Amino acid sequence: MRPGTAREASAVPPAPPLRADALRNRARLLAAAREVFAERGLDAPMATVARRAGVGVATLYRRFPTRDDLVRAAFAEQMDTCARVLDEAVADPDPWRGFQRLVETVCALQAEERGFPEAFVRAFPAAARAHTDAARAQAAEDFARLVARAQAAGALRTDFHPADFSMLLLAHGGLVAAAPADRASSRRLVAYLLESFRARPSRTALPPPGTLDLIAWPQPNTAAQPASPGA
Repeated sequence: MRPGTAREASAVPPAPPLRADALRNRARLLAAAREVFAERGLDAPMATVARRAGVGVATLYRRFPTRDDLVRAAFAEQMDTCARVLDEAVADPDPWRGFQRLVETVCALQAEERGFPEAFVRAFPAAARAHTDAARAQAAEDFARLVARAQAAGALRTDFHPADFSMLLLAHGGLVAAAPADRASSRRLVAYLLESFRARPSRTALPPPGTLDLIAWPQPNTAAQPASPGA
């Protein structure tokens, strides 16, 4: 939530402005990185990102010396949004409202940028480069404090654990990967999961269902599989 946010950048001397062609290359690299990470995960070859962007690998490494540098830059806007929403959630006098908005915001970002959830889970609260460790630790502390406040208020289940947030993202990520255009199903699943986290049932109606159909669900294509010997 806080990792790699603009707050840390304020402590770093500003870099000289980029030329117009360098700015275009940077924009192409970031767009290509988001596409490739969504398709192949954050461990996709850097050369694949460079090729997708139409630039040389040397250009990529000149702009982003490490994979972490590229991941943080590609999802900087989403990370900043999460940091801001976490701050607002911690400051909200209603801890459940803050918790709910945080979950909904992160899941909405997950639906918009399929590569973001993996970047988010890696950045929060796992250890990484030293200059972001303090931010990650602060994010973990803030989230734990929000959870404790919501539990103390009787709104959040007492057996909720911060690791359940990662489990939520994995569950929602499976839906987003299978039906990326079905935002209604995304909202409904998030509402179901939030309801399961409540200490007491709410009277709020779930969002309308999406377009998922069990009967029409795509089945594995076995037609192209070679026949086994002796079949």
